[in-house]
Amino acid sequence: MLQFEHVSKVYEGGTKAVDNINLNIENGEFIVFIGPSGCGKTTTMKMINRLIETTEGNIYIDNENIKDKNIVELRRSIGYVIQQIGLFPHMTIAENISLVPKLLNWSEDKRRARAEELLQLVNMDKTYLDRYPNELSGGQQQRIGVLRALAADPPLILMDEPFGALDPITRDGLQEEFKKLQQTLGKTIVFVTHDMDEAIKLADRIVIMRKGKVVQVGTPQEILSQPANEFVEEFIGKHRLIESRPTLQTVQQIMNENPISINEDKAISEAIRLMKDHKVDSLLVVDNQRILRGMIDIEMIEQNRKKQGNVKEIMETTIYKVEQHALLRDTVHKILRNGFRYVPVVDKEEKLIGIVTRASLANIVYDSIWGNGNGDSI
Repeated sequence: MLQFEHVSKVYEGGTKAVDNINLNIENGEFIVFIGPSGCGKTTTMKMINRLIETTEGNIYIDNENIKDKNIVELRRSIGYVIQQIGLFPHMTIAENISLVPKLLNWSEDKRRARAEELLQLVNMDKTYLDRYPNELSGGQQQRIGVLRALAADPPLILMDEPFGALDPITRDGLQEEFKKLQQTLGKTIVFVTHDMDEAIKLADRIVIMRKGKVVQVGTPQEILSQPANEFVEEFIGKHRLIESRPTLQTVQQIMNENPISINEDKAISEAIRLMKDHKVDSLLVVDNQRILRGMIDIEMIEQNRKKQGNVKEIMETTIYKVEQHALLRDTVHKILRNGFRYVPVVDKEEKLIGIVTRASLANIVYDSIWGNGNGDSI
């Protein structure tokens, strides 16, 4: 699909931003470029759509040299998402999503239908189409930026730190959402990030760069378990947890299958009784189909103690959760990095099926850092 052959970028004065890169990327592959600031990862990505021209070597898309393609047609055939999103404030969401299809002379009806179809992929309904960017949250705007890149159905999408400016919970949710989207649609993704946790979570293969050169290419597990040299070890962080027990791979294997929960239609007084009976200070909130809707804790009840309504009226709906088949390593990282006390576990229908707590991770963390507990690995 995408080939780099001896590609270099040399700026005036002889500075080599990219130095003799050779790399093959297959159709449908999710490739993440990562490395220290100034390593050449963004320059490498921008050479693909000729925002930056190569100095030496060639880049091929489907065996066609990009230098032989009309530059405007090339860029219109490649999706592009950046951190700043770049939505036009004077355009509606429909107009923003349909920008490239309009340039490709799609009919208005076809553009509208495509925008509606794309919104459904990220669980946003068609009422958003006539809104403007300033009426959306940061996470919603970022979703629209991704959808705009998908609008003309390009086989290749470039993404330059698209989630970097978002808060941790929104970022984690969008990462998971986009990974599922990519797997469903089969797009080839070239993704640039400075966040190793993000790279590990999203990539089929990670490309680690340093001083313009590719240092190592491999799957996340290969990078973590077989770093090429001391630089890679230091860059990925020796503190990152690699399971010493290979039998433990997914969240489902260690979750508690009986999380304490309450229906969203129950009275607040019932929530207080449940907390007291189970000696907990928070509850997960579900609907009649056991779909996770949010959480409620003592502090929320205290702030709304004059209310006599139901749980739904005061619960927090923004809550980090993971699917049962999520990698245990990713969940460990997020709990430790974000200070979560627990993470609810859901199935593909978003039904609550379990919970992972900091306590349930303790033995895994100890074994990962200190081996079998006898101190020999320190």
